Amino acid sequence: MSLDWKKILLYSGDPLTKAIEVLDKEALRIALVVDNSHKLLGTITDGDIRRALICHIEMGDPVDAIMRLNPVTASVGDSRGDILALMKKKSLLQIPVLDMNQSVVGLETLLELINGKKYDNPVFLMAGGFGKRLSPLTDTIPKPLLKVGSKPILEKILEQFVESGFYNFYISTHYKADMVQDYFGNGEKWGVNIVYVHEEKPLGTAGSLGLLPSNMPDLPILMMNGDLLTNFSIEQLLHFHQEQGGAATMCVREYEFQVPYGVVESDGYHVRSIVEKPIHDFFVNAGIYVLDQSIVKSVNGSDYLDMPDLLEQRLGNGEKINMFPIHEYWLDIGQMDEFERANKEIQELTRK
Repeated sequence: MSLDWKKILLYSGDPLTKAIEVLDKEALRIALVVDNSHKLLGTITDGDIRRALICHIEMGDPVDAIMRLNPVTASVGDSRGDILALMKKKSLLQIPVLDMNQSVVGLETLLELINGKKYDNPVFLMAGGFGKRLSPLTDTIPKPLLKVGSKPILEKILEQFVESGFYNFYISTHYKADMVQDYFGNGEKWGVNIVYVHEEKPLGTAGSLGLLPSNMPDLPILMMNGDLLTNFSIEQLLHFHQEQGGAATMCVREYEFQVPYGVVESDGYHVRSIVEKPIHDFFVNAGIYVLDQSIVKSVNGSDYLDMPDLLEQRLGNGEKINMFPIHEYWLDIGQMDEFERANKEIQELTRK
């Protein structure tokens, strides 16, 4: 128990924002909710946070609202073998260790180090767009090669996947394809393999799936737009998809829209209520997906097809499509103000 487990402690009444901070910073996938004497009250995992987001629970609400009561625990004096057997039996990655007073004294974890872990799942990065909203910057260079800080956007995305253990990459190209291929080559610089899928004509956000080779491993494919900056856990996304089952998982972001006027609700000519500047919450597409191979193989590669239409087709067939809420940093660099914001934030992080 060499882990500094005290860094993952939360106290009854702490807001959910504190739980998110702990989970993101400590990367142990769990936070322990305790009272003032460190008696264990419950646990919170990344999955609990995402379920809270789906239910629109406020981030200022106390952690008590979503913590899991009566978690599996180990006791001081339990042997390593016993704890490992318990983890295997319960399919757990972490187990809090308690003393005879039920106070937390440690944490045993099976969290595997990123280094050395490899995922055979293909990764498909979309880099063929014109980036017209970023003109004139994209008049001479494709959007994925625009630099945020010292590196192109697409390189930052690639390195995020590489650091998470992925090595089997496909990149779709169209606009200024040669520049993208010249920069990334075959992936040797990053110790990975890169294959290019070229769209002779724009095929939409899903149409190029049909151009992928037919001999890919029969594993879910991770797909991501090539103009996103985010720091969510790719490993957690893949685990979530495998755990939930279904044909696809779509990452979503919570989006708030405030009506700038008082909204009148009526019954015929009679006013029932007036709500001043109401706020509506929506989940919006975050441009990141996990797709089973059955979906990939259903795309013909010749017709224009956007991802929402493809997933709507599968929903119409009665197939299960999951959503994975992203609460971490996420920025779609589609317009000039977003590009400038990304560079400003990178500079601020560099100075810290």
